[in-house]
Amino acid sequence: MTEVRFYHLTRTPLHQALPQMLERTLERGQRAVVKAGSEERVEALAAGLWTYNDRSFLPHGSIRDGRAELQPIWLTTEDAAPNGAEVLFLTDGSTSEDLSRFTLCAILFDGGDPDAVSAARAQWTALKGAGHGVTYWQQDEGGRWSQKA
Repeated sequence: MTEVRFYHLTRTPLHQALPQMLERTLERGQRAVVKAGSEERVEALAAGLWTYNDRSFLPHGSIRDGRAELQPIWLTTEDAAPNGAEVLFLTDGSTSEDLSRFTLCAILFDGGDPDAVSAARAQWTALKGAGHGVTYWQQDEGGRWSQKA
């Protein structure tokens, strides 16, 4: 079964937390797909991956760029991994019908949004019930992640 990690964003917004997680994914030699809730969000995340750090960038693409098979990070609204990703990042309450394609699924949700928290709780229940190993991660005062459950 796919390992599923729930990341409760309490100190850092998505556009700041996601690049750090993607960096670690690439450092492990893995490819990633990021599923967002809208095309506008895809484009905003794509723009952010070019500029989040003035000393580096994260190689990525979206439908707008094409050639998914060449992209280490693929940003999309679709439930697909055309770049052969091993890691799935779900944002904006998005879901996937087939997590078995991935070794790891990271679900990032905004702790300041009651609807996002409620949706994450429902996803937790469903995924745990389906037999996935689920863990819960929360940011501490310094913005570092610690596993809570």
